[in-house]
Amino acid sequence: MEGLLDAIGALALVLLIAVGLAAGFLAGKIAGGNMALYLVVGVVAAVATPFILAALGLGILAAGGLLLIAVVAAIGAVVVLALVRMATRRNE
Repeated sequence: MEGLLDAIGALALVLLIAVGLAAGFLAGKIAGGNMALYLVVGVVAAVATPFILAALGLGILAAGGLLLIAVVAAIGAVVVLALVRMATRRNE
């Protein structure tokens, strides 16, 4: 886990936050509703996904470079945002 933190660095963290903001923004525009919720969930999911995968033992993620980490973060953010959308739509 610490190896992943060293490999990612500050630039990757900024990239993950940007990916999460973009995913949250798109989800907010497409689904409508609470834009702030989608932005926060997008950022949290995009930042957390690479760490969760590293904790599960997928160390190849760090070796794949910044682009692979960004792609995985985007996929993770989209999945979590879809789950949030389903949960919030159910409560309406």
